[in-house]
Parts: sequence; structure tokens; C-alpha cells
Amino acid sequence: MDKGKVYLVGAGPGDPKLITIRGLEALKRSDVVVFDRLAGPHLLQYARPDAERVYVGKLPDRHTMKQEEINRLLVDLALQGKTVARLKGGDPTVFGRVGEEAELLRRNGILYEIIPGITSAIAVPAYAGIPVTHRDFASSFSVITGHESPDKLDHSIYWDKVTNATGTLVFLMGVAKIGYISAQLIKHGRAPETPVALVQWGTRAEQRTVVGTLGDIEAKVKAANLQPPAVIVVGEVVRQREALAWVESKPLFGRRVLVTRARAQASELAAKIDELGGEPYEFPVIETRLPSGKEAEDAIASALARAEEYDWVMLTSVNGVDYFFYWLDRFGIDIRRFHRAKFAAVGPKTAEALAQRGVRADLLPESFRAEGLLDSLADQVSEQQTALLPRGDLARKHLPKELAAKGVRTVEIDVYETALSVPSDIWLPEMLNNGEIHTVTFTSSSTVVNLLEALRRLGVADPGKALERCQIACIGPVTARTAEEHGLRVSIVPDRYTIDGLVQALIDATGREIER
Repeated sequence: MDKGKVYLVGAGPGDPKLITIRGLEALKRSDVVVFDRLAGPHLLQYARPDAERVYVGKLPDRHTMKQEEINRLLVDLALQGKTVARLKGGDPTVFGRVGEEAELLRRNGILYEIIPGITSAIAVPAYAGIPVTHRDFASSFSVITGHESPDKLDHSIYWDKVTNATGTLVFLMGVAKIGYISAQLIKHGRAPETPVALVQWGTRAEQRTVVGTLGDIEAKVKAANLQPPAVIVVGEVVRQREALAWVESKPLFGRRVLVTRARAQASELAAKIDELGGEPYEFPVIETRLPSGKEAEDAIASALARAEEYDWVMLTSVNGVDYFFYWLDRFGIDIRRFHRAKFAAVGPKTAEALAQRGVRADLLPESFRAEGLLDSLADQVSEQQTALLPRGDLARKHLPKELAAKGVRTVEIDVYETALSVPSDIWLPEMLNNGEIHTVTFTSSSTVVNLLEALRRLGVADPGKALERCQIACIGPVTARTAEEHGLRVSIVPDRYTIDGLVQALIDATGREIER
């Protein structure tokens, strides 16, 4: 058996978008991903669906795997002929012990590649508005470990040389030793008034910054109860924070938002949340797929074959548009055969999906749901007309029922099915329990029902109770009613039942505004 290869990948400081392109490519091609929590669990969504995931961090029933065990694991996996991505927080060469892993791989004749990452020593201060260098304040910086006992620190750090060696000093993993570090710097020549900042969980939703001086920072850290992990920055560059703090000025800063849409659709909502300073946590609980069984396919074929008979084609979702055109292509039916029909779209995104295929919606209601479509159709439909409704299998029956009441013949076809998806996520239950998910977004009734079921399958005995601490945001009243029927307390429903409307409602709930 040929030996595999190991990629030792720097995953960045926490924000999943800070991984390098090369690191992401290695992750996507690997058979196995070995990771811990500091490497950013969000990155796992980019791994191949069939890739094995091996967590080497700490769990409630297990201590963190020792470094020697991780080294051996990488060797064993590669000897099985597998391509392995070892995700490491920050940059693997900056206190990441990558040298030990690479050395053992080399001794066993295994190919490896070290892929640098963005170190927290630079990224975390930057997210707090602190550049580690500045032409007026510091032309150099040092990165120093603080994760040792005072005795070891004195042996590993030459305080008399380090203290004034560079304009900026960055200490990693030194929160518990902040008092000792400050005392040593003052003792060896730094003024007690020297600015100091500690940035906790930098680049993540929990990011928090405490600013002081060498003389008072220990007291301030204790008063704020600041806990690891945090980066310590010492030097005049800290004064830049007041003017340059950029992430914290964004309207959704500090909010981690659970996105439950299907993965193919989640990117739009997640991107908007991210741009506004929030941290999207994607947990897609629905997936769409083609209907199963010959009977369903025959029904679709029969309905589409009568293209010339329809007065209306009514589409109520982007998925409906996508699958409608899939089936047209599948059966070789030219869209021009619907020359008699007018096309109605329930919302702007649905209309946009139509327009991308060269079809302009003849009707777009002001209210983006079935009731709005019916109001707009009131004086445009008449008895004996025929309407085609290409929809999903779980679509509401309100629209065809009301159309039938107006004498319109409706032909419903389930052009796709909606199924439950349960992502493999060992953290979400714990994060909900710890209050680390601040807002949950629902974009359909299916996402409500499926999230509750997905949580049950992840071992959450009472999903409703687990969501009590979360702000519940629903895209519209129908989805909100479903959430409330399942015992959830809905606090956000936008006036416009669109993704943009939902995002604006999230901003309004914070009381902040977008800086123009």
C-alpha cells in the first residue's frame, strides 16, 4: 500500500474566512481531518462529505489527546494510504508544535506539507483595531509565549533584552500571568503608563477587549473576569484602538446567528450576517432532492406535457423555479410551449430566479407569501382558467384551496421533496446550553420542525428548552406561527418577508445602525 500525505494546516485564529486558499484546498481534498476546537469547527463544512473527522480536543468524558498521541495518529493514518489534513489554530509554526509532528512524519518516510496560517499574534490585535506596527509608534514587534509558570518564564525569556527589544510586545497564552508579565516589564525598563490591551476570543463572536496600562492592567483584567484564550499587546500601538476599532462598530458584532436553511441557500444569509459583523453558524436542517418513485415522475411528465393548456404558472420559491426548469430539461420541453400562460412569483428572489432563465414574472405581489399572491390575483383570475403550481411536497395547501374556490382549475406537481438533514455537530448542544448561540433564524416552517428533530437526534432531550435563551427570528408570520405552535417564543418577524427583510430586522433588534 502506498503511503499517504499529511497537510499541517494553519486554520487561522477562529474566523473561518481567515484560512488561506491553499489551506482550504488541502482541507477539501483530504480523506481525514484531524482537528481541535481552536482550529474553528466551522471549517469542517468544507471537508468532503465522506471525509473522516477526528477530534483531538477535550470532551466532557475525555481529556485532550496528548501531543505524542496526535503525532502517532498522523503517522498511522498516512501509513494507511490516506491524505490527512491536520488543522491547527493560528499558524502551525508559532507555538503550534508543528516541528514535532513534521519530524515524526519525516522519520517514517511520509510526505508532508506545512501550510502557514494567519497567526493570532497579528490577526487578533487587528480585529481589535490595534496594528502591531505603526510608523509613529513601533517599527518592530516580538511574539512571546506567556503559557508557562513564572519560573519557566524566567528561564525562557530574557526579560532584560525582550522588554525593550521591539516597540510592540505580543504575548500569547499569558492571561493568568498578566500580573507577573507586567511586573517584569516595569522592572526592566517599560514605564508603568505603557498602554496594554488584552483581546479575548479575537475574531469570534465572543471577542472582548480590556485596555489599561502596565501599572493597572492586572486589576482591570480581574475586574472584567477575562479568561483565556486572549492575546496581550504591550506598546504605544494600543492607543490606535480608539480610532481604528472596526469590527465592534458593525451592527451585528457579538452575535452568533444559527442559520438553518438548506446548505445550497444558506450562503446568502450567512454572507449578509458576516458582512454586518455577526458570526453565522451554519446548521442546515433541510435538504431538497428529486421526488422518489416512478409515480411522482410520471405525474410531473404528464402535467408538463400539457404546457399549452395553462393560463398561469405560479412559483412560490426559488427551489420551485430551479426544479421546474430541471424537469423541463429532463423531458425536453421548451419553455415557449407555455406561451399562453402568465408567470406569477411569490417574491423578488423567486422572480429573480425566473429572470435568470429569461422569463419575466407577470405578477409580483407586495406581500411575499401565498396570501399576498392571492390578493394580487383577485381581479386577474377567473373561472375556467387553469393554473400550474410546481412546488415542494411540503408546500402549504392555502394557495390551491383558495384558487379552487375562485373556480380556477389547479394542477399541483411536487417537483422536489424536502427532507430532514442532521449535520454531524458535536458542539451545538453544548453551545446552546452555554448561551453561545444568540439568535436562531428560521426561513420556513420546515426549518422549525427539522431543527427540533435534529436536536433530538443529537441527544437534546428538550429542544424547546434548549432554545429558550436564544432570540428566535422568523422570516414571516407563517413560519412564526409554526415556531410558536412548537413552544418557541418568537421575538423577530420582519415587515418584508425576504432575506433582506430578515437581516434588517436582526439589525433593528440590536438597536444599532449600519454606518454608511
